[in-house]
Amino acid sequence: MIYSIEEILETVDMIQAQHLDIRTVTMGINLRGCISSDLDKMRDNIYETITTRAGDLVSEAKAVEAKFGIPIVNKRIAVTPIGNLLDAAVAGLSEDEAIDGAVTIARTLDKAAKQLNIDFIGGYGALVHKGFTVGDSVLINSIPKALTSTDRVCSSINVATTKSGINMDAILLMGHVIKKTAAINPVGCAKLVVFANAPTDNPFMAGAFHGDGEPETVINVGISGPGVVRAVLAQMKDADLGELSETIKRTSFKITRMGELVGREMAERLDVPFGIVDLSLAPTPAEGDSVANILEVMGLERCGTHGTTAALALLTDAVKKGGAMATSYTGGLSGAFIPVSEDSGMVEALKAGAINIDKLEAMTSVCSVGLDMIVVPGDTEPETLSAIIADECAIGMVNNKTTGVRIIPAGKEGEYVEFGGLLGGSPVMALNKYSSANFVRRGGRIPAPIQSFRN
Repeated sequence: MIYSIEEILETVDMIQAQHLDIRTVTMGINLRGCISSDLDKMRDNIYETITTRAGDLVSEAKAVEAKFGIPIVNKRIAVTPIGNLLDAAVAGLSEDEAIDGAVTIARTLDKAAKQLNIDFIGGYGALVHKGFTVGDSVLINSIPKALTSTDRVCSSINVATTKSGINMDAILLMGHVIKKTAAINPVGCAKLVVFANAPTDNPFMAGAFHGDGEPETVINVGISGPGVVRAVLAQMKDADLGELSETIKRTSFKITRMGELVGREMAERLDVPFGIVDLSLAPTPAEGDSVANILEVMGLERCGTHGTTAALALLTDAVKKGGAMATSYTGGLSGAFIPVSEDSGMVEALKAGAINIDKLEAMTSVCSVGLDMIVVPGDTEPETLSAIIADECAIGMVNNKTTGVRIIPAGKEGEYVEFGGLLGGSPVMALNKYSSANFVRRGGRIPAPIQSFRN
């Protein structure tokens, strides 16, 4: 990769003045070789595999930061979905014994992450878009205890795909799992996402896992840069929307080039394959580092007003086009994130009454993820949580895109709930007062759309 002096100087300015960073370098690790019918042995295998393969991840990331002067905010690990490993280990155990056994594996993951000084470890999850194995069921039922008794473990459950349809039995179960998790500690829900069409190479949490078809070990990179895009667009007050799109494309190109440079350097240093660059604009609670603020710079008085979905569609498309020109190895989610509590502009829009859950749902039809980091009343019924997930999965299934839900029942409508750090905080959002319970309790599968016949 060849860089001009001008491009290097531009990147330095982006880092120093506009919050540009590498949001995460994530190592994917295959754990299938750790499977054993002996839980103790499997835990030992998991710990040994992770700590051996990722032993130099943090130190090499710091070396790359020093070499290029580019901040790497998070160093993370994604592992094979743990539900895939459990069948033999829990055979013959009672339900309570099996759940407790799964929780000990979550604690093993947490121990390994702490030993390596990793920020988060993802993969405590299952793929159940068509049905459950014994191990999948055990894992899902263990989530409330697993996520609230660990600090760095993240969980994702895939409940729908475009080819398979929507597993409503799984969605109903997840509504109860989220409710139980929140009752112990609402922060546990911030580490849990329910997906349709989950990507197998996502470097971002809470949805990262090491999926089928991936190498034994791999490095994936997640970039950021909403502050950079906002700063550039702020200088284009008289430009038309086509010009805005072109500018976002060029900016995304530069950001993605930086991401690939870091990813390839990390992969070479660790002697593992380079996987993908996730192009997603990932906001933080820091002032100016907001996707909502980008939409407002485009001309919206407040994010959430009429035209917001169109502006977000322009932004997401331009980011993808610019990134695709910069690298042949895009992956993960790649677009624009709208996590409410983690985006200061979204929080301000919510406080002002400019945005609600229905508008957020509309926006998810054109962005990278779904209803992300939304806080709803703590007394919300599990079936209502399930119905919210089902709506998002329907958008993902029909549009052949990834959608997800990270929802946190906490507090009362209108109150402000603070989580701290990158998780931020948010007012508690109002929900529709009418029940969906009879619908979601029907169970079964919502059939896949007709496009699923394509091969």
